[in-house]
Amino acid sequence: MDEKKRLAEALAPGRKTVFFGGAGVSTESGLRDFRSAGGIYDSPYPFPPEEMVSRGYFDRDPAGFYDFYRREMVPPPGTRPNAAHRRLAELEAEGRVIAVVTQNIDGLHQAAGSRVVYELHGSVHRNHCMDCRRPYGLDAVMNGEPVPRCPVCGGIIKPDVVLYGEMLDDATVSAAVAAIERADTLLVAGTSLAVYPAAGLLRYFNGDCLAVVNLSPTPMDRQADLLIRGKIGEVLDGIR
Repeated sequence: MDEKKRLAEALAPGRKTVFFGGAGVSTESGLRDFRSAGGIYDSPYPFPPEEMVSRGYFDRDPAGFYDFYRREMVPPPGTRPNAAHRRLAELEAEGRVIAVVTQNIDGLHQAAGSRVVYELHGSVHRNHCMDCRRPYGLDAVMNGEPVPRCPVCGGIIKPDVVLYGEMLDDATVSAAVAAIERADTLLVAGTSLAVYPAAGLLRYFNGDCLAVVNLSPTPMDRQADLLIRGKIGEVLDGIR
């Protein structure tokens, strides 16, 4: 049987599917990922990207951090959800996808209409003052100041994203693990599965179909029940 037909059966009504995705999901919306050709790694920055978005670099040089963050991590104005985001939202509405677990911070799953989204690495749309803890939206860090500061107390505003050197949010991880444990199908797409501890969540899957849809190989390919080389938007758009 064709692998796409097998995937359609794995996502059939009555089955519980969890989607686990990474940067490759949003490249179809025009965003760059880190590791593929033309990705962020190919840009001439003074330090590796992992250092530029690390907590140590944020504390040491917040202006340098924000210069990189605004250029590379925040979606440009006009960025819209793509076919993958939209189809996942539809599958959730149909009761076939019970949760989206994402390594992305762009908020495109919610923009497409997905409601149960576990953002392992946080979101660019949530920010807070490091001193008084007041919450702020994305506009607060895109206001043109080299280092955005709280207009109330003057403290530095920090994105609610998990930087290298920081821990994942316990509540988010616990909810994601609970969803993965309940799933019949775990659909993994658009991720190299190279970033831990996020990639380690796959070990909690107990269902009967691990499906991997990716343009490049991943460490889970040999364990996958279904393996499809392709763009997740195109693959999901063909499943009805």
